[in-house]
Amino acid sequence: MAKKKQVGRRLEGWKAKKWYRVYVPDAFGKAEIGDAISADPENMVGRIMTATLGEVVQDYSKSHIKMRFKINNVAGDAAYTEFVGHEVTRDYLRSMVKRRASRIDTIHPVVSKDKKLLRVTVVCLTLSRAEQSQVHAVRQAISQALAARAAESDFETLVKDIVSGDMARDIFKVVKTIYPIRRVEITKSKLEQVAAV
Repeated sequence: MAKKKQVGRRLEGWKAKKWYRVYVPDAFGKAEIGDAISADPENMVGRIMTATLGEVVQDYSKSHIKMRFKINNVAGDAAYTEFVGHEVTRDYLRSMVKRRASRIDTIHPVVSKDKKLLRVTVVCLTLSRAEQSQVHAVRQAISQALAARAAESDFETLVKDIVSGDMARDIFKVVKTIYPIRRVEITKSKLEQVAAV
């Protein structure tokens, strides 16, 4: 006997999935950074999306900065994100390093006014080779400047200052009084968690 035909066939595979437009947070102008596909909007939450800062702010001189956003809310066919980190491309960093000069790396956790913990990597490039004591003094000055700036800024403002280069400029002003510096760059940031109150 022939099988009874199933009424209202179940959608399978790609046909069951739906496209969602992904937007960056308000701090970056709520720009659309692409599309993501999912069968269930619940599965979208927690997904990491990447885009260059050039794409986000429509300034392609900033295409060497890779941004990471995590989807935290889905409404209709739109997915909204939060900033979880950024990184400068390797070739850009390599192009800045010169011979007979020191590269001073500082990794420092900072806590914003609204108690969010961000791990920040700062690269400081000197004009000539620095001695160990000078490297130590520069690192200490960078850590103090970062901590002070973070304590008076909320997370959104802090992220904007880091990504736009404003914080790197302010650190440069502090550090150049210790040793001749060619450049200061915040090469990486990563949201760790909400800090304990």
